[in-house]
Amino acid sequence: MSAPIKPLAARVVAVREQAQTKTASGIYLPDTAKEKPVMATVQAVGPDVKGIKKGDRIVYKEYATTELKVDGTEYLIINEEDILATV
Repeated sequence: MSAPIKPLAARVVAVREQAQTKTASGIYLPDTAKEKPVMATVQAVGPDVKGIKKGDRIVYKEYATTELKVDGTEYLIINEEDILATV
């Protein structure tokens, strides 16, 4: 999947991973109890980003993103400095 968004400078475009639907013990979670995951898969990388490439799974600061919905897919635009780790 190629992102229709081209990030500028030190920004990354990513797609958030799906929230867990059940706990480790097998209990199903209702939609209201699910937390937004802070992991995403990188779809595009700006020209000034170092150390992160397309396809990497990242952990990012929860409230440091810009959310954008294009063609039914929700993309996150994240500054490189707000990315905490790769998985």
